[in-house]
Amino acid sequence: MAKTIQTAIEAGSRMAPAKFYIKITPDGPYLLYGNPPMDQEIIVPNDEGSSWTYRKGNHFSTTEEPTALCRCGASKNKPYCDGSHHHHTDWDPKETASHKPLLEDAEEYIGPTMVLADNEEYCAFARFCDAYGRIWNLVQTAESQEERDLVIHEAEHCPAGRLVVWDKETGEIFEPPFDPAIGLIEDPVIKVSGPIWVKGGIRIESSDGSSYEIRNRVTLCRCGQSQNKPFCDGTHVSAKWHDKLPMEQEAEVE
Repeated sequence: MAKTIQTAIEAGSRMAPAKFYIKITPDGPYLLYGNPPMDQEIIVPNDEGSSWTYRKGNHFSTTEEPTALCRCGASKNKPYCDGSHHHHTDWDPKETASHKPLLEDAEEYIGPTMVLADNEEYCAFARFCDAYGRIWNLVQTAESQEERDLVIHEAEHCPAGRLVVWDKETGEIFEPPFDPAIGLIEDPVIKVSGPIWVKGGIRIESSDGSSYEIRNRVTLCRCGQSQNKPFCDGTHVSAKWHDKLPMEQEAEVE
């Protein structure tokens, strides 16, 4: 049974029902509780070749309680753990990420109508921020609704929540209304597989029993090589990591 734990919640986010949470084991997998849906999230580019949206890929079962998800990158049964971490000698399971709120160390970019906060340590290299002029430039000139919508689109599609944007006058934070769910990011444009995308305020419990800040958008490392564990830091790109999961055929169905 899930525990009721008091923890910080990022402004603009809300905590998922208590049954949904992820427990990080000290030297093994992520243990997923609550049976949220889990699907591949395949990055789709726009006409310029920049990341623009997602399409659903294969669906994977989470009926097992808990569902053990690989975090060392070596499982032969991805996305599930198969015990390969016991033999993966190059893998360091130690959590190195700060428990400080993400926005505390974020740099702010202030425009005429909006403010963008950016904490680069959490970059998952999904590249939605690069479309049509790059979000850091766009926010500093955005005034029309069309310009504002572009900034919001790019920020909300950042799976890691590295980018958070709000209205300068009202303080309203723009966040997509996610239900609790798990995504497996696939990036066919650069031929790599990305992190585990945790959506909808699912609590992430450290191996020491404490909880990380609750956020609407979080990405967890699944290549095993991040220097900001448990979170993704984009290392899967330089490592050219790929989960070798098919994206077009039906996978295991609940």
